[in-house]
Amino acid sequence: MKIKRLEEKIVLPEGVTAVIDEETLTLNGQKGQVSKLFRDVFIKMNVEGNNISIFAENATKRQKRMIGTFKSHVKNMIKGVKDGFTYKLKICSGHFPMNVTFNNGEFSIKNFIGEKIPRTLKVPQAVNVKIEGNDIVVVSPDKELAGQTAGSIEGLTRRPGFDTRIFQSGIYITEKAGKDIKG
Repeated sequence: MKIKRLEEKIVLPEGVTAVIDEETLTLNGQKGQVSKLFRDVFIKMNVEGNNISIFAENATKRQKRMIGTFKSHVKNMIKGVKDGFTYKLKICSGHFPMNVTFNNGEFSIKNFIGEKIPRTLKVPQAVNVKIEGNDIVVVSPDKELAGQTAGSIEGLTRRPGFDTRIFQSGIYITEKAGKDIKG
C-alpha cells in the first residue's frame, strides 16, 4: 500500500546551518563542515528555516526505509559538525619497538616487526590524527571518514595467517565513536 505523502522533519540545533545543492546536503557547525550526496529518484529534501524535511510522494515500503536511512545519516552529520567523532587506537609492540609518526597528512609506521621499509597511509584533510605515547586519537566531523581512517590505520599492521592471540604486535582500535570495545 502506498502512502500519499511520507515526510520526516529534523530540527537543526543552534550553530548548525544546512544548504542543499541539488542532491548534496552540506552542514556547517563548530567542529567543521560535512557534505553528503543523497541520491534517490523518489525522495526529496528541503531546508526550511532550521528544519530539514525529507519526503516522498506516493511512498512505498522501499521509500519509507530510504527516508529512515537518510534521516539517520543527517542525524550523524549533525552530531559530527556539533560534537565530532573520535576513534582511539592502541599501539602494541612486543619485541620490536614501533616508531609511529604523523606529518603533513601522512601516517607512517617504522620498524614494524623489524621491517626496514615504513608502512604509510595518506590521511584525508578532514581527519585529525594525534599520537600520544602508545595511544592514537582519530577525530573528524565526518563519521565515515573517521571510521575508515581508523580502520585503515589498524589494517596497516594486519598480517593474514598470523594468530593475533600469539603475535600481538600491531595497532588496534580500542574505542569507536559512540561505542566502547572491551576485550
